[in-house]
Amino acid sequence: MAALKLLSSGLRLCASARGSGATWYKGCVCSFSTSAHRHTKFYTDPVEAVKDIPDGATVLVGGFGLCGIPENLIDALLKTGVKGLTAVSNNAGVDNFGLGLLLRSKQIKRMVSSYVGENAEFERQYLSGELEVELTPQGTLAERIRAGGAGVPAFYTPTGYGTLVQEGGSPIKYNKDGSVAIASKPREVREFNGQHFILEEAITGDFALVKAWKADRAGNVIFRKSARNFNLPMCKAAETTVVEVEEIVDIGAFAPEDIHIPQIYVHRLIKGEKYEKRIERLSIRKEGDGEAKSAKPGDDVRERIIKRAALEFEDGMYANLGIGIPLLASNFISPNITVHLQSENGVLGLGKMVKGMGGAMDLVSSAKTKVVVTMEHSAKGNAHKIMEKCTLPLTGKQCVNRIITEKAVFDVDKKKGLTLIELWEGLTVDDVQKSTGCDFAVSPKLMPMQQIAN
Repeated sequence: MAALKLLSSGLRLCASARGSGATWYKGCVCSFSTSAHRHTKFYTDPVEAVKDIPDGATVLVGGFGLCGIPENLIDALLKTGVKGLTAVSNNAGVDNFGLGLLLRSKQIKRMVSSYVGENAEFERQYLSGELEVELTPQGTLAERIRAGGAGVPAFYTPTGYGTLVQEGGSPIKYNKDGSVAIASKPREVREFNGQHFILEEAITGDFALVKAWKADRAGNVIFRKSARNFNLPMCKAAETTVVEVEEIVDIGAFAPEDIHIPQIYVHRLIKGEKYEKRIERLSIRKEGDGEAKSAKPGDDVRERIIKRAALEFEDGMYANLGIGIPLLASNFISPNITVHLQSENGVLGLGKMVKGMGGAMDLVSSAKTKVVVTMEHSAKGNAHKIMEKCTLPLTGKQCVNRIITEKAVFDVDKKKGLTLIELWEGLTVDDVQKSTGCDFAVSPKLMPMQQIAN
């Protein structure tokens, strides 16, 4: 006991210790920390591994889309019949697979997610008031989970400032008549170095259900490639972590430095019996897809936008590509330059169609990043898409630097607004004005809209 008191005193005061020969000297006391002795418990039946998850528990479920999801553990929850769950997961699976199975069986009360656009049953339950949904930008969701595992209670992020995330009012739950029963709360805002940030609280769970690739017999696990995604931080953010793996190997089969999660974070482990590894949205090339649809170059609206967007790539550039046209523009990168690409889907739609924030809010939130929007100039019925003020919820506030459509290219200045810098051949400035829902300046160096060579 005296030794413990001395150690405690040394940690606080960097205090005295007694040397040999009854002489005293001053110096810092070295220390180390310990944890409770833990062993990973191995199971053969996935139901046994999750049967004590109680009604109303918060469960962190790993995976991205259908990549790296704990298929066997989700099936086990179906069998236990646990209800009233709060499920924290990047997405909600699809109608008949992944977390979609637990939604269909009405076992989930609230979803904390980022992108949910592939699940029609999810959308139905949410809009009819049967399901609570806390939509969170994807990077923020990942960091909230990571912070929870690190013991950080909250953090500031620029993502979501100036949007419903910061302002509050986003519907978490609807009444049956379509009115909002529960709305999101506004976030605290602070300014650092001239930029605004919002406060986000950490996420922790009662249980984490995680999919890994391999584990050794001590309980150390490794993930395979992109299946690491949300699985890794979730291991550290829950009171009890249950991991399913494809293979269990002997201790020493992989090097210590290759371990992604040490066994101290793995409380329960099971070898999965089967893995379907479905494709979330299967696309098959159809006959004639590669044939030109028009003999006249530029008649294809999307192709026109793509070939202009491809000119934004420069040698050595790092580019984050949104889904759709930006991804297709990467097909035209010149073999003579090197562009480092990262792709993430991000759609914000809080209306009749529910998609979620995805990664878009994160991509546009960096003050040092050039944000280029590619889109068709007008909506159906020639409704304006470039407007004085957005009517849909914002993905980012004053973040766009350039707009590329099939008709024109605009530069955007936060104070001056839009300036027309390029115009498609055959169109006039008056044509663009009629199809644009806001005023814009015209550059004295206005030029024909450029196209990258095939």
